[in-house]
Amino acid sequence: MKLHELKPEKGTRKTRNRVGRGMSSGNGKTSGRGHKGQKARSGGGVRPGFEGGQMPLFQRLPKRGFTNIHRKEYAIINLETLNRFEDGTEVTPELLLETGAVSKLKTGVKVLGKGNLEKKLTVKAHKFSASAKEAIEAAGGQTEVI
Repeated sequence: MKLHELKPEKGTRKTRNRVGRGMSSGNGKTSGRGHKGQKARSGGGVRPGFEGGQMPLFQRLPKRGFTNIHRKEYAIINLETLNRFEDGTEVTPELLLETGAVSKLKTGVKVLGKGNLEKKLTVKAHKFSASAKEAIEAAGGQTEVI
C-alpha cells in the first residue's frame, strides 16, 4: 500500500451539519436549538459542572486527603541484603534490627525479592512476597511467617 492508495474506511467520514440553511435541511430557522431559553441564546448555556442550582458534586465532596488510621506499614528488606549473613543463620526481625539491616521494625518485616540469594538461611518475617519465598526455598533455605 502506498500513500496515494489510501482511502478512508466506510463510515469514518462524516459531513458537518450546516445549520440555519432552510426548512428542508431539518435544521433551519432555530437551527436545532428549539424556542427561546438559555440554551437557545448565542453564548448561552451553563458552565461545566452546573447542576441547576443544586449543590454541585465537587462542592459536596470533602476537600482534603484521607489517611487510613488502620494502615500497616512494614519495614522492607530485599534478598540481596540477606547475603550478609552466614550459611544456616536464623534471620529474625530482632537480628535485622541489631545488624542495622532495618532501622525500625514498624508493624513488622516484609521480605521482597530484589537481587539474588546465595546463602541457605531460615528467614522469619511477618510477610514474604511470592518471588522472595520462591528464591529463599530455591537456595535451600526456609521461610517462616511470624
